[in-house]
Amino acid sequence: MTLWATVLTASAAAFGLKYAGHVVPHHWLEGPRTRRVTGLLPVALLAALVAVQTFTSGHALGLDARAAGVGVAVVALLLRAPFLAVVVLAAATAGALRAVGLAA
Repeated sequence: MTLWATVLTASAAAFGLKYAGHVVPHHWLEGPRTRRVTGLLPVALLAALVAVQTFTSGHALGLDARAAGVGVAVVALLLRAPFLAVVVLAAATAGALRAVGLAA
C-alpha cells in the first residue's frame, strides 16, 4: 500500500468514526457502563502515553533521567504539591541528573 493510499484510508476511517458518533442513538451513550468507560478512558490513555515516553528509548526499554523525574513527580503529587511545582520538580530532577551525567 502506498503512502497516499494509507493516508486516504486513515482519513476515511477517521471521518467514518466522527460521523458514527453523530448518528449513534443517544440512549446508547447514556448507560452507566458507557459513562464510566468514557470518563476513565482519557486517564488510561494519558497514563499509557507517560509510560511509553518515560520508559522507552527508540525500540528499547530503559531507565534514565525521565524515570527519576516521573518518580519525583509521583512523590510530589502524593505530598499534595501544586501542579506547577510537580512539573518544575520533575523537570529539575531530570535536568540535574543529565547535567551531572548520571543518566542519558
